[in-house]
Amino acid sequence: MTRWTIGIMLFVASAACIGLHAQQGASATAPDERRNWYNDPFFALSHAIADCPVPLGPMMTHAQMEDDAHYRVERGTTCWLAHKCTKPNSYMYDADIATAIHARFTDPHAFSGTSLWITVQRRFVYAEGCAPASFDRQALQQQLEAIPDVEQVFVRISASTQGPMPYKTLAQPDRQPQ
Repeated sequence: MTRWTIGIMLFVASAACIGLHAQQGASATAPDERRNWYNDPFFALSHAIADCPVPLGPMMTHAQMEDDAHYRVERGTTCWLAHKCTKPNSYMYDADIATAIHARFTDPHAFSGTSLWITVQRRFVYAEGCAPASFDRQALQQQLEAIPDVEQVFVRISASTQGPMPYKTLAQPDRQPQ
């Protein structure tokens, strides 16, 4: 079998699994209920700022999940077909990347005075939340970029808890970030 044939087979199998996953539990889901349908890693690094809006992260409605399913399979397998991944789907790296982030950031004082959340999707790492203007965002980005298999890092941190956030929030999921 050629790499292309295997890739197509993986694509079809992934699409079938996503469809099956979507059907499970969908009947008990309210139309506007948001869930982490794909179990993408999403966790807090710190929570010192009580009124910092929680990022939306990987939470989406059932309709959004269904709409995203095809693109997710396509984006995931494209990495492997382009010989940029050794695993057949780029989302398969996410749990290991999240574990590495947890292992790297163990110093309880490293994020004093901040509220930061991490989302990992398709080898992309999103650091979102609130931190004082003096917080070294560039250092955080560099540390996240140094983790094996991370393809890209997005740091979206606000110095204020008031006004529009640079990321979508759980409280206002339909508001576009600034």
